[in-house]
Amino acid sequence: MAAVDSRLPDSTAPTRKPTAPTRALRAALAALLLAACGAGAAEDAGGERTPTLLDAPAADVAAAPAPALDVPADAPTVLFLGDSIGAGLHLAEHQAFPAVLQARLAADGLPFRLANVSESGRTTSGGVTGLDWALRSEPAVVVIELGGNDGLRGVALEQVEANLRRLVAESRAAGARVLLLGVRLPPNYGEYGERFDALYPRLAAELDLAFVPSFMDDVGGVPELNLPDGLHPTAEGHERLADNVEAALRDLVAAASAR
Repeated sequence: MAAVDSRLPDSTAPTRKPTAPTRALRAALAALLLAACGAGAAEDAGGERTPTLLDAPAADVAAAPAPALDVPADAPTVLFLGDSIGAGLHLAEHQAFPAVLQARLAADGLPFRLANVSESGRTTSGGVTGLDWALRSEPAVVVIELGGNDGLRGVALEQVEANLRRLVAESRAAGARVLLLGVRLPPNYGEYGERFDALYPRLAAELDLAFVPSFMDDVGGVPELNLPDGLHPTAEGHERLADNVEAALRDLVAAASAR
């Protein structure tokens, strides 16, 4: 079997402005994040468009009904802070991997309340901008799925690292455990890509974080697990993302539930 490239796919498809978020929580947060996230492909000083993990024309996706979940009022809250991948762009809300994980853990007796504030186009700077508001949900666990848009835009690694450190520090200060999802860039990003890829495991080790080295493993770059835009996973792709993240999240939710 041929080796599968688990890196984020290179963005070559044209982009347009993101569609309106479907979650009430995302809608409320959008205004806070607008300046930092941008909408559509970013432009540099020369007016050239740079790729982002934004949405391409929506695919015709049929969704099964959302499962009914019985989540106790005192269940811990898990906050997902991500970009269009975490938001499950072009899919029904319950098909995005954060909701898939919620359903799986609830079925296994580890229910949690889901606060998914992921937004298309969000960078680590956008995550910092909206973090204070997002932390009002009083999460027991914060899952950080950010950096893909920074990397595809070539944002200075010092800035990406500073933002990630701040997200971790402020989440911990709010009493939350943190799960960092590792992001990798396509190989054509050269030395910058290598340094970017190395940033996540280094931070995870230094800050003693729960960590998934590459949450897009076996999904990024796999055509049949991505929508026609080549960037955003299908429902089956999100199931695979949930496979990659489940063990690490399960440990944190179990620890939070035992309080």
